[in-house]
Amino acid sequence: MAKDKRQVDAITARDVDFAQWYTDVCKKAQLIDYTSTKGMFILRPYGYAIWENIQHILDGEFKKTGHENVSMPLLIPESLLQKEKDHVVGFAPECAWVTHGGSELLEERLCIRPTSETVFCDHWSNIVHSWRDLPMKYNQWCSVLRWEKTSRPFLRHREFLWQEGHTIHATAEEAIVETEDQLECYASFCENVLAMPVLRGKKTDKEKFAGAESTYTIECMMHDRKALQGGTSHYFGQGFAEAFEIFFTDKENKQVAPHETSWGMSTRIIGGVIMTHGDDNGLVLPPRIAPIQVVVIPVAMHKEGVLDAADALRVRLADAGFRSKMDGSDNSPGWKYAEYEMKGVPLRIEIGPKDMEKEQCVIARRDTGEKTVVALSDLEATVATMLDDVHNNMYAMALKNREDNTFPINSVAEAKEIASGKGGFLSSKWCGELACELAMKEEAGVTSRCMPLEQSGTEGVCPVCGKPCKTDIFWGVAY
Repeated sequence: MAKDKRQVDAITARDVDFAQWYTDVCKKAQLIDYTSTKGMFILRPYGYAIWENIQHILDGEFKKTGHENVSMPLLIPESLLQKEKDHVVGFAPECAWVTHGGSELLEERLCIRPTSETVFCDHWSNIVHSWRDLPMKYNQWCSVLRWEKTSRPFLRHREFLWQEGHTIHATAEEAIVETEDQLECYASFCENVLAMPVLRGKKTDKEKFAGAESTYTIECMMHDRKALQGGTSHYFGQGFAEAFEIFFTDKENKQVAPHETSWGMSTRIIGGVIMTHGDDNGLVLPPRIAPIQVVVIPVAMHKEGVLDAADALRVRLADAGFRSKMDGSDNSPGWKYAEYEMKGVPLRIEIGPKDMEKEQCVIARRDTGEKTVVALSDLEATVATMLDDVHNNMYAMALKNREDNTFPINSVAEAKEIASGKGGFLSSKWCGELACELAMKEEAGVTSRCMPLEQSGTEGVCPVCGKPCKTDIFWGVAY
């Protein structure tokens, strides 16, 4: 039995030390590995396969709305980065620089991209001429480098994978619609694919992206009741376009600057999946992004025909479009159960000699542990239904965690008591003053997460200054 449980025994209990539990899962589920370079991680095949599935689904959604993939340079000349003042100031502490080409000192140092607004704008300044050229709706899948002082698997890498969408439009109205549509794309993806409920909202001016007029965000609650920013979408107005001298001739034959957006989601969302759904046995993966949706385990596989029967089930499942695997290794069934629980595989099918006689199999759910005897003739239909049931249950559990841990507050003292205790999302009114936002951080230890897009319209008081106000806002401790 010790061998069978060796994977699980290595995990710190989730509610004893959440941070160590998280690291244990990343390592034991074979998602990630450390490297000799601080802040740089290896995405192992299983971890990268999760990202591939995320990428495949999101890329399809982007293309449905007319976005095209491009590839922009890795290096940005310093003079180019300096063109948008707020942007360069915001990213300066995180920039990494190339100063030599071979052994020769470069005439101008080059920034390794922390994001690509400047190179997109430089490109657009050369190719945009007329209103007929617009809109331009681009996306790129790439890595970026930000010189973070601390690192943590998936949540904070110096180099990380992401997608960054960049678009320009003839009018502010079109660009704002684009910004909001892409936020909804992320929100829908989180809820309908990752089983993660999200808050849709706008960032305060203090928290918005460097150079943006407004930043929209989706905020997710983790199992430990901290917030994770899952994706952002930014409206830049004409600031970047004017700085980079992007002008086009409009329908009235006037030279005007276009309106710009950008939006991104990174491998950080995998960390969100782990912290939202994982348990003391390891990962619990949403079926729609799981690299293996169904694993088939032969029981008493030394008996004649068992391996063949198990593989036949795998073939049937694969033919039906499910990502499936049959484990025919010489490890014990108990070891295999623990192994695939650790990896978060949504469904496990067990089949042995007695099952073969009865033309049945046993299906175990990763989310609940529930086992069901299923006739082999009903296999494909039952698996399809169960995978949807797993997704729906995972979403319901995550939503309950958020609802049970969202608290209205009317004072800084209330906020501090909750934040320093159990934690959670705090909802209140806000007067809009920066001083009150800073006071919440300094005195209660929470930051503004977002002003929800759906405002209640009711009046209350700011928890800091006590002034009457109507703006709804959420606060929390964030990763």
